[in-house]
Amino acid sequence: MLKPIRDRVQPITADERKARVARAQELMTNAKPQFSALFVTPGTALFYFTGIRWWPSERMLALLIPRNGNSVIVSPAFEEGRLRELLPWPIEILTWQEDESPYRTAARWLSDRHLQAGRIGVEETTRFMFFDGLRKANPNSEYVSGDPITIGCCARKSEHELALMRLACAATFDVYKATFASLHEGVTQQTVAEWVSKGYNKMGLEGDADVLFGSASWLPHGSREAHSLREGDSVLLDDGTTVEGYQSDVTRMTVLGKPSDKLQRAFEIVRKAQDAALAAAVAGKPCGSVDDAARRVITEAGFGPGYKYFAHRLGHGIGLDMHEQPYLVRGNETILAAGMTFSNEPGIYVAGDYGVRCEDDMVISADGPAQLLTPGFQPSLEIPIA
Repeated sequence: MLKPIRDRVQPITADERKARVARAQELMTNAKPQFSALFVTPGTALFYFTGIRWWPSERMLALLIPRNGNSVIVSPAFEEGRLRELLPWPIEILTWQEDESPYRTAARWLSDRHLQAGRIGVEETTRFMFFDGLRKANPNSEYVSGDPITIGCCARKSEHELALMRLACAATFDVYKATFASLHEGVTQQTVAEWVSKGYNKMGLEGDADVLFGSASWLPHGSREAHSLREGDSVLLDDGTTVEGYQSDVTRMTVLGKPSDKLQRAFEIVRKAQDAALAAAVAGKPCGSVDDAARRVITEAGFGPGYKYFAHRLGHGIGLDMHEQPYLVRGNETILAAGMTFSNEPGIYVAGDYGVRCEDDMVISADGPAQLLTPGFQPSLEIPIA
């Protein structure tokens, strides 16, 4: 009964991407000290600003966003035609031949705009060889983390971005519901994972899931051992899909048959921890305080101290990357702001015995507690999807 959702998807427009570049320039201008330019190589940030997905090869392709004026893309000459097909709006392209230096090409552009002696923000996933090449060709600049610019743009989602994430979460719910309804004794973890992938494909999407049965769930990311489903085993599904690049990350679990008392109790504690995290995720509060609120529920229920049973941070930023900054982890003083999006995924893991985790995605509100991006929390162990 799963149907394609393409007619419900509204892609990000060129004007929206231009506005993102303008926002990056505003952040560079307002920084103290100011940035002269932002250096972005293939990856999530390049896609965020331009909509271009480019394989990160050994040949440098880079977007340079100056504090003022138009951006430029430095590209291998033989790739220019393919690159122009992907441009969302006319962007200047500077090419370099195979026997030339892309770094000198970029350095000349900086020099022509009197930017060669300023602060260059380097996007965090840039390969060292690209950073080092530009630094050697343009040694008078100061090279610093571009995080204040890139995270400053990406962390706070627009209403359009939130709509795409909600659609991804809803699709994950639909696939999970169909998967849980198909479970039977003897099925393998691998088979269930294939069901999930095929379910997304029927919706015109790509996605997958970690599938954990029984005691394998005490390891948050599972084990390599093969498991077949038996009566009384728990079943945990984790991961999601993407819509226009925007991610969902959802964990749901159930039991084939009647849940044991220990699983039932752990589930109820984890759900209370999710509620506490949602209430604590308030604009103006530090990220770490949300982890504190959820961890307090779990440790006060006897599953502590610290990371003994709740073995990981509460959550991660989510957007075009499934895991992105900032993180909901103890001690993180980053201040929550409206539009930031996170996973909310407390868990209890008892070594060699069982694991319980519930995971939903949420967005920080302008006032009051965070709001769910998923259609709703898990109602019960018997009913993983309402």
